[in-house]
Amino acid sequence: MTPETIMTIAQRALEITMLLAAPLLLAALIIGLLVGVFQAATQINEMTLSFIPKLIGMAATLVIAGPWMLKVIVGYTRELFESIPGLIG
Repeated sequence: MTPETIMTIAQRALEITMLLAAPLLLAALIIGLLVGVFQAATQINEMTLSFIPKLIGMAATLVIAGPWMLKVIVGYTRELFESIPGLIG
């Protein structure tokens, strides 16, 4: 196993990690922005106000994007397991 192979595997793992984290992070960002605009418009300075909408939004995002995320991570894991014989010998 060469250093280039290890770097390729690590790079692909980071790409998959970013791909899987993106929907949840984008949902939290959008909901946080909307709640922030609402708080600024109504002058409500409650820090815990954004928690429940973010929680609901993250749950909805997991329900919607969960099957795709699971398919991506299972495909990557299967790809890694299938490449083990080629990496060893």
